[in-house]
Amino acid sequence: MFPFASRIEPIGRLPCRRDWLRLAWPVILAAGSGRAVAAGKPRAKSILVVFTSGGMSQLDTWDPKPNAPDEIRGAFGSVATAVPGLRFCEHLPRIAKLAGQFTVVKSMTHDDADHGSACYLALTGQPHPRKSSNPPPAPLDAPSLGAVVHRVRPSDRFPHTAMHVNGPLLAPTEPGPGQYGGFLGRGFDPIDFGDVTDGSAIVRGMLRPAAVSVGRDAERRQLAEALDGRGKNWPATAGRVEVLRKTHELLDSPLTRDAFDLTKEPTALRDRYGRHRAGQACLLGRRLVEAGVPWVTVFFNHSVRGQDTHPADTDAYGWDTHNDIFDAMKDHLLPRFDRSFSTLLEDLRERGLLETTLVVCIGEFGRAPTVALEKNFLGSSPGRKHWPRCYSAVLAGAGVARGAVYGASDRHAGEAREKPVSPADLSATMLHALGIPADTHYTDSNGKIARCTPGEPVPGFWK
Repeated sequence: MFPFASRIEPIGRLPCRRDWLRLAWPVILAAGSGRAVAAGKPRAKSILVVFTSGGMSQLDTWDPKPNAPDEIRGAFGSVATAVPGLRFCEHLPRIAKLAGQFTVVKSMTHDDADHGSACYLALTGQPHPRKSSNPPPAPLDAPSLGAVVHRVRPSDRFPHTAMHVNGPLLAPTEPGPGQYGGFLGRGFDPIDFGDVTDGSAIVRGMLRPAAVSVGRDAERRQLAEALDGRGKNWPATAGRVEVLRKTHELLDSPLTRDAFDLTKEPTALRDRYGRHRAGQACLLGRRLVEAGVPWVTVFFNHSVRGQDTHPADTDAYGWDTHNDIFDAMKDHLLPRFDRSFSTLLEDLRERGLLETTLVVCIGEFGRAPTVALEKNFLGSSPGRKHWPRCYSAVLAGAGVARGAVYGASDRHAGEAREKPVSPADLSATMLHALGIPADTHYTDSNGKIARCTPGEPVPGFWK
């Protein structure tokens, strides 16, 4: 058996000789270079991504530089964590106490400096053709990583493989690319839940209206299937059929409906997460993992920069803090993040889920080392501009090293000094944790062949 045979995932047709040759060559090259990493037994049953969109400042969270000059260090102090020698921003005291439970990656790096295309890179593991731009979603986009997992390893525990919570992500003001099924088609779009602060609203929306009888509901479905059947060869119709099929699977199962019902959680726990969009999204993320969903992305904030139009609404704030960074982070962003993310980690651990769940906290990039006022943005006090060359991520669970730091930034957190990690490598690591080799190739319905991600897993994350 050829080593790549198990990594071919065709849709609707057997691979031809040309497909085998195209698939074999990159695998042979990888094997010859020694860079391929065997998948082995999966480390995780689920991936839970907490996406901090807008560009969380590494200097004002995970990688403070207390001995740097004022214009680098900024207005915040730092606090000791549970790990000797590791310090976090003073406004993350709860997370600091949990530092012994996760790995901080201080050497994330890439070269895409705008939100739309950088979010695309983070969410798909693939660079966007229009680097440093804010393009709209397009049919030929690379699929989100959740859609890729749904393509090559569909869930056998839950009707749908990938879920997004608190989306869609606005990058900067309209839904950005990278969140959808892309060239795989609409049938591979992750199911997207928006604002879930009303814990029962999702379930109410899934129930059959009282005025619609069981018989009438069945007739409606039969009519829809008949109409779709007449256009079954049209790509748009095929995508619609798949979406409807999965929707009906969710609607028909009380067990799956229960997974979305936040009112089943104790009031004290809902309060502990925080009764706001980010907190309740994190709670729903945990419930989906517990229900068996393999890929869950929680957009901690649904807009990269909603504070421009809604300055009094903390739910609207994103991490894009060009100006007024210290006010925005102290009064709006950091208190909620400290509370909700720490509760998520504690809740997963208390339920025995952390050992089988890889939690990844990441954004599209970081912020510049130098604090300065930017005239082209709202605000009256200094902030930090976009900075993809060095930023941080956090990984927890599924055997990830505890109380560890991977890589290092320079003395101003402006460059990745040791062990650089790209978004593609992080994507490959997440797939690897699920037992999916990064060099797995798959085809779409038109026979287009793609590799899951161009990156390679980072073995140094594991203990």
